[in-house]
Amino acid sequence: MNHFICTTCGVQYDASAVVPEKCWICDEERQYIHPEGQSWITMERLKEGGTYKNMITCEETGLYSIKTAPDFAIGQTAYLIQDHGFNLLWDSLTYLDENTVNQLNELGGIQAIALSHPHYYSAQIEWADAFDVPIYIHEDDKEWVMRPSDRIIFWSGNSLQLNQELTLYRLGGHFKGGAVLHWRSGQNGKGVLMTGDIIQVVADRQWVSFMYSYPNLIPLPASQVEEMAHRVSDLQFDRLYNAFHRVVKEKANLAVQNSAKRYIEALQGTLFVT
Repeated sequence: MNHFICTTCGVQYDASAVVPEKCWICDEERQYIHPEGQSWITMERLKEGGTYKNMITCEETGLYSIKTAPDFAIGQTAYLIQDHGFNLLWDSLTYLDENTVNQLNELGGIQAIALSHPHYYSAQIEWADAFDVPIYIHEDDKEWVMRPSDRIIFWSGNSLQLNQELTLYRLGGHFKGGAVLHWRSGQNGKGVLMTGDIIQVVADRQWVSFMYSYPNLIPLPASQVEEMAHRVSDLQFDRLYNAFHRVVKEKANLAVQNSAKRYIEALQGTLFVT
């Protein structure tokens, strides 16, 4: 029995004797089946190959990025947030080895894992088992969990406070249960918002965007974007990190509000004439 991993999205599946028929995460309009066809690998083969390693980098006080090099699957970045003795892994990676576990244990380990949306579920159970911790996923995305586990806590409603300074907020959009993480005491009390790609930092780092599908360029309705921006409008955050190491370094809440306004005007045909 193997826990097969889709090589396109990096999501690990429940144990089976044969490879799954298809990847349910990839086989819908928000993702894609690779043009060369569906392929699978296992964690054992990833580690035996010796190709990959995880790079752990201090981004600022209390915040570390974790990135697999070279890129595997989607190539996202996970983050370790340290707050008053509580270490949270925000989003997950597929690749995990002993060296990564040892390095993170030197930083105080991991006390919990929280996910923004299904594209980053990756090998979340491997990570949770390695550190003996719970995983927080919004119940609206329960159907996308490909490897079930008792470690998963499906939360409900529009927010969940993990500790005094860390709170999850459901914004929806990209996925119905799409969540962001507000780190109130981050950046020396100015506040940080971790967004995965529920809110995506674009090439111009003063702006963000919102999409139903990024690889297939399917936009969200104006009403949804307006609601998402409204839900974070009262949160105090000056900086925003997405899942691809892009950062809005200052005035991030204003950037979200301005970007939502621009997005809506573009959809309504009032931003430009072409």
